[in-house]
Parts: sequence; C-alpha cells; structure tokens
Amino acid sequence: MPAVRYGSSPLLAAKTPTWRLRLLTGALGLAFAVLLGRAAWIQIIHNDFYLKQGANRYERRIELPANRGRILDRNGELLASSVPAPSLWAIPKDFQATREQTRELARLLNMSPQELAKRLDDNPNFVWLRRQVADDVAAQVKALKVKGVHALKESRRQYPEGEAAAHIVGFTNIEDKGQEGIELAYDRDLSGHDGRRQVIKDRLGNVVENVGDTVPAMDGREIHLSIDAKIQANAYQRIRDAVAQHKAKAGSVVVLDAVTGEVLALANFPSYTPSDRRNLTGAQLRNRALTDTFEPGSTMKPLIAGWALESGRVKPDSIVPTYPGKLQLDGSTISDSHPHGDLTVEEVIQKSSNVGTVKLAMQMQPKEMWELYSAVGLGHKPQLGFPGVVTGRLRPHKSWRRIEQATMSYGYGLSASLFQLAQAYTVFARDGELVPVTLLKREFPSEAPAEAMHQQVAYKGAVGMAQGMKGPVPVPGTRVFSPDTARAVRKMLNMVCSPEGTAPQAQTVGYSVGGKTGTAHKQEGRGYAGNKYRSWFVGIAPISNPRIVVAVMVDEPSNGVYYGGAVAAPVFSQVVQQTLSRLGVMPDMEVQPRIVAQQGAAVAVEESF
Repeated sequence: MPAVRYGSSPLLAAKTPTWRLRLLTGALGLAFAVLLGRAAWIQIIHNDFYLKQGANRYERRIELPANRGRILDRNGELLASSVPAPSLWAIPKDFQATREQTRELARLLNMSPQELAKRLDDNPNFVWLRRQVADDVAAQVKALKVKGVHALKESRRQYPEGEAAAHIVGFTNIEDKGQEGIELAYDRDLSGHDGRRQVIKDRLGNVVENVGDTVPAMDGREIHLSIDAKIQANAYQRIRDAVAQHKAKAGSVVVLDAVTGEVLALANFPSYTPSDRRNLTGAQLRNRALTDTFEPGSTMKPLIAGWALESGRVKPDSIVPTYPGKLQLDGSTISDSHPHGDLTVEEVIQKSSNVGTVKLAMQMQPKEMWELYSAVGLGHKPQLGFPGVVTGRLRPHKSWRRIEQATMSYGYGLSASLFQLAQAYTVFARDGELVPVTLLKREFPSEAPAEAMHQQVAYKGAVGMAQGMKGPVPVPGTRVFSPDTARAVRKMLNMVCSPEGTAPQAQTVGYSVGGKTGTAHKQEGRGYAGNKYRSWFVGIAPISNPRIVVAVMVDEPSNGVYYGGAVAAPVFSQVVQQTLSRLGVMPDMEVQPRIVAQQGAAVAVEESF
C-alpha cells in the first residue's frame, strides 16, 4: 500500500466550515460562563447555606435548659421543686452484655429480660431504657459496665406535701410540662426559657471552642400560693379520717380567709401521690371541691332569711307559723323532719325548717331570689384561674314554677360546688360583702391606704396577733347585704351550733362559731336515690369577729349517720380549732367545758331536707 504524506492528506486538504469553529468556541465560552456564574453564586451571592452546611459538620448548638420554678406556700414552705434525676438510654446496635448482665439490668429497670429485649429492638440508634430513675439505680447500672448503655442528666419534680396538696399543686409529665393544678395553670411562668450555647466539637465530641454569643437560660419564676401547708395538711387528715369513719365515698374541705379572700386550704379525699401516679384512677384525680357540683340543700336557707330581713319583710324575731310541719303548694307537699309550731325567723334557721323557709321565700319575686343567688356567686365560675373550675347551675328566673321557687329556697333545683358555697358565706363573715378569692398570696403594700387601715382596725380583734403587730388588710368586696343584716344572720348561724340547733358538734373550744348544716339525697338519673346522701357544713369563726370560712362535704356516708350536723360539723370544728390557732387568732370565749365535736357528745336536732 503506497504511503500518504501528512501534508498531502485529503482530510487536511478539506476546508473546515467556520460555523463549526464558532459553535465550538461559543459552547466552551458558555460552559466557562456557567461555571463562573455558579462559582459566584456559591462563593459570593448565596454562600450562607453552604457555610451553614459546613459549620454543621463541626459546630454544635447546646441547649441550656431552664430550671422550672418552685411552688411555695404562703410562708415559703416548699410545695413543688425540681431535683436532678438521671435517665438511662441505650444505642441498641452497640449493646453488648452477658446473660447475667442483661438479667441484672432488667431487674434494675424493673422489667423482665424479654421486655428489655423488645425495647432494644425498637430502634437501632436510640431507645430510652428508663427516665428519671433514682441515683442509686443509675449508679448500679453504671457499675454493670454494659457497653451501649448511657446516662443523661435530667430533672424531675418533687412534691414534699404528697397527697395532702396534690389537687392544688398538680403534677408535670415526663417532659416537665404541667398537666394538672397549679403546675398546669401557671405552666408558662414556671417553665421559663431555655438558653443556648454554640460550640465547636472535635470528632470525639469534645468541646474545642465557643463560637458566637451564649444566650443564658431564664429560670421559671416562683409561684407563692395563699395555701398554708400546715392548715392544708390538717384539713386533709381530718376529711380523710371522716371518710373512713363514716364509710363514705369521698370528701372535701375548703378554708378561706374572710379578710383577704385567700384560700388557706383546699383538700379532697381520695387523693394521690403526685410523684407516683401508677394505677391512678379518675376518682383520685378529681378536685371535687372545685369540679363537682351538687344541690346545696339547707345551706341556702340563711340567704333567704337574710334577704327577707334586708328587704324589710321580717325581723329576726318575727313569727313564722310552721305547724303542722307540712305545706301544700301546687299539688306538692313540703315537709319538715317533724313539726315545730310557731318559730321566729332565727329559729327557722336554727331548726332548719323547710316550711318556714318556703314561707319566707314565697313573699319574694323569683327575680329577687335569682339576683340574690347570682350576687353571691351561684351560677358564675369562681375567678381563680384554675383548671376545671365549674359554674354550677342556676336557671333563669323566668322559667321557674312556684314549686321550683319553693324548693330552690332550701337548696333543691340548683347546683353549686363546695368552693362556691364557701365563697357565698363570705357575705356573712364580711358584714354583707362578697369577698373575691385567690389561690395566690396577696401582696399588700407596706403602707396601706387610709381606708384600708380603717377597715383593718375593725378586723384587728379577729386577727389576734401579738400586741403591736398589724393584722391583714381587708380586700374590697361587693356589697350584697347591709352590715346589720349580715350580723343578724351570723347570730342565727351561731344558734345553729347551740345545743338546740342542728350542729352542736360544730362547737370549738375557745372560739365562737356559726354555720349551717346541709343534707340532701343524691340525684340518680331523673330522680333521687332513697339511701344515698351528701352531708355538708359551711360555717364561720370566730362568730364575734369572723376571720375564716370553712366548708366541709362528705359524699355518701354509709355508716348509719348521714345528717350534716353529725357527719360534716365535727370536721368543721377540728379544722377551725387548728386553723385559728395557726393564724394566731386569740380565743374570744372563756375556755370551759362545752359541747365539743366528738361522736355522741351531743344529739343534734334533725334538720329538714
């Protein structure tokens, strides 16, 4: 084959079109322009994203958790606080343990080896083994030296008062978020705000350098309650013992400071331990004093008597005929437990006469009664800022029939919570004013206004502090009755606690007391259960210059005694005795042998209900 010289190659001899050269040059130029533009976009215009991605490979953001605020009683006693609690976790793919180590680890975690194995199978990268364990458990787990098992520092809530204050304080969940009570109501204030810290870590996870500004954590604020831990504990013990004594279903106690409107105690039984909620039932969880409503029964009678006095229809010694102890009204019969004959208005309350109360009430227009009940807070939600508070039931007066107006005068046909009844009775304790209530400790200025100081002088006798000490400053209330009417009703309430009244067992050594019993059949469906009752007592002490209002309710006493004067009044007496002593209130009566709140110490007049 003949050789072809390079210079005479036909391929070189062929002329290349100029458009092809231009196309190639343009394509190369465009490619370089795109690369240059992309480089400018990454390095200059939109470099934040890539800088962040790079930083993520060596920078870490460490959360600085805020400490949850403490909950304290009015005297600074601890009700809830956070304490360190280690949590155990594992990386299942790194988990290595002998059979003995696995068995011991499961025992320490309070689970079976099978449960532990199942938990480790959930996720190969991370599983919680047990959160917020005791320090000694964490130490024993660490001593096992099981590969892949680690501990993390967390915190858990501690509740020193336990079940006594559970329904007020509430509790948090495992993530430290409020679930019930004050923990829920003030969760945002208690939680605070977490801080953060930006650091550079090496490949082993060690902090090498701080970068950027550190944002410090803001701890949650402390919540100072109006509750007195000692009064709360005593109230809980007394209602717990009463429920056991009378084989009852449940019970509640509310203690209010009639001067300041502060809640000193709010106890329920059954209760629960906030730090151990295993097997917790709904019955234990219910804050009955605030969430349960019932027909208030005879506790409404003093309100009717008070309005009859206030409107000038009667005087305390006006005669009300009640014989023969029955009253026919629109085809229905209203009865007393037994006939009393002619009674004064004072005796109508002392003997708890249904007939006498109805005769006073039927002189009023339905609108008057409705406005009276509404004025003392019935049908309105108490302004506590507390979860679960109920309004009760008070129907519009225009829908009342005559017989309904009559039964509402002695507490049937409407409903209220025990807390609402306690607040309603502040109108008698505070000379006719309904006192606003609070679960938070009231902060009074060091120098009270002149008007408040004038009121303080009036209440100084009830405070009973040491010589020279100032008493609490009365909080302004809403006028419902005149002072004269309130004092007249207080005298009636004191007569209820006399040997001739329905609650002699409410008497307290050294202090004058007054109050009203209540007993009612429990509702079942559309009717009333014949053998199920609620018993309660709402009272004031000292009656001469009131400082506290105490309300007691016992649900379904089933030990043969169910009248409020025999079931709830003794609890009232015990709570009053300790509370007034705790507050430093001086006795207003000579200490002498009297009827005291002991089973069988006095036979009460049977109340009508």
